Amino acid sequence: MDTQILQATIWALVARQHGVLARWQLLSLGMSADAIKHRMTNGRLHPVWRGVYAVGRPQLSHEGWWMAAVLACGPHALLSHFAAAALWRVAPWIKRIDVSVPAHVARKRPGITVHRRVLDPSDLTEHRGIPVIGVVPTLVDLATHLARDALEAAISDADKRGLVDPERLRTSLDQMSPRPGLGILRRTLDRRTFRATDSWLERRFMAIARRRG
Repeated sequence: MDTQILQATIWALVARQHGVLARWQLLSLGMSADAIKHRMTNGRLHPVWRGVYAVGRPQLSHEGWWMAAVLACGPHALLSHFAAAALWRVAPWIKRIDVSVPAHVARKRPGITVHRRVLDPSDLTEHRGIPVIGVVPTLVDLATHLARDALEAAISDADKRGLVDPERLRTSLDQMSPRPGLGILRRTLDRRTFRATDSWLERRFMAIARRRG
């Protein structure tokens, strides 16, 4: 590939991937291992995880860290759990990066919580250029980790952002194969007790109202 075309292709990829690249991507574009090593030596590529580099400068946005983690875990990896919830903006990021990989993939990376699991094709999507578990299975994953109030807040945020409303969420859950968190989320969405809310105070009031019948 012509040098100018190669550089333009690389920079376009960097822009799409929030400032990060994988070694295998550079090799597939025709860059040699020596050229990659030279760019690391002169400070143009900064290692983030094994085989993944920040381009130009080591500082990364949240999206850059998430994209780098996905690239570090292989071509079939997806952002999931708390990191996915932060990307979808249905829960705050707790500085933990979760990535899900197919069950047959053995992958460990320091600083990344890797989940080996059977991934349903309907779970897979992309948001802001980052491969990620869809918002509905993300809420199911969160159900095993969050208290009811925090889970209700995540559901309400998904509704406010136009990602999924409670009725569509209930329908989607009925179509999903059994998995951890499914029953918890169904019970949280009980039509007799669940109402979408805008604030912690509203959720506190609803809890009091439920207890008082």
